[in-house]
Amino acid sequence: MSEVLLLLVGLFLPLFPLSMVFNEVFQRIRVASLRVVLLLIWPQIGVVIAHTAGVEIPSWLIFWALATAALYGFRALALREVGLWTSFIATSAWTILWLTVDSRADLAQLAVYALALSAPLALLALLSGELEKRFGAAYTGLYGGLALSLPRLSGVLVVVILAIVATPLFPGFVVMMAAIIESSSQSFIAAVTVAMIWLLWSWAGARLLQGIIVGPAQEEATADISVNSTWVYAAVLILLVVSGIYSIGSL
Repeated sequence: MSEVLLLLVGLFLPLFPLSMVFNEVFQRIRVASLRVVLLLIWPQIGVVIAHTAGVEIPSWLIFWALATAALYGFRALALREVGLWTSFIATSAWTILWLTVDSRADLAQLAVYALALSAPLALLALLSGELEKRFGAAYTGLYGGLALSLPRLSGVLVVVILAIVATPLFPGFVVMMAAIIESSSQSFIAAVTVAMIWLLWSWAGARLLQGIIVGPAQEEATADISVNSTWVYAAVLILLVVSGIYSIGSL
């Protein structure tokens, strides 16, 4: 793979400091639906370019990718703004795809891996927009107790975070297991690093939910998401679970 192609893939499967481009673009987009499109398309471009190049990824680049994933996973622990948290976790997740990209990989499988990591993040972008509509901003700690005041939104938010942090049964779990299996054949340190990054995501997700869901209910009443919207989110999440269970057989 030429240096130019490496840089191009590093832009769409974000490697630090190229990762700053995606995060800047994401933050400048304020419309939730456009953020969804960006989250779904951005890594797919990187996957297509990497697969088309048709050569092995150098081992040093794998460790660069893992360092980037660890950096953004760790930084997500301290974030309070849901949109920024989304983009940082997306950056951390997409760099894991470097461990699954090589000349022997199937392009369709790689595209599914990228979608598995991006789809829950797209749902979170929509939920972040719902929070901004109701409170003017989507921050942890700014308001709490949504489990009591907005039970439907809170319930969907909890399950979406579980999907993002690659909880078993969701397709992200399959991607992370595939990354660990692939990296273990190259380096024990790389496999352990992937597992530690996975733990960082879970920790960051728990902190995010703690700042929004837990606590006394808000005194100022605001409308919950509609029942129809709840069913739509539920249908997408059920589809993710079904696809995750189906994909476990490919490990």
